[in-house]
Amino acid sequence: MHRHGYKGRKFGRETDQRQALLRGLMCSLIKYQSITTTLARAKEMRRYTEKLITLAKKGGLANRRLIIARLDDLETADLLVDVIAPQIKRNSGYLKIEHAGFRKGDHAEMGTISFVDDIELKKEEKK
Repeated sequence: MHRHGYKGRKFGRETDQRQALLRGLMCSLIKYQSITTTLARAKEMRRYTEKLITLAKKGGLANRRLIIARLDDLETADLLVDVIAPQIKRNSGYLKIEHAGFRKGDHAEMGTISFVDDIELKKEEKK
């Protein structure tokens, strides 16, 4: 038996549960700029979130609709496209993961994932 084509971590969940978990983590990261979760979840989430940020930086209606579909949250998608993406000046490597010790209950390795650049969440008003 080979393992070709089996990308990503499974987290002991079925596909729809895993997708919902990652969507929730991505929305929280975009809203709060930094979250603490297990290291495995942070590393897996970074793969998808960086691709979303790249789409947001490109702009355009089609990319906005793709982001809305992948996040399932209109407010968060608008925040990413209209506020966060224009403030990011780099071409890749938008997120950083820092080790945050171990969780008390099960000793799982924790990590804090956040944006590399400083971002202001105030939406600029057009005059």
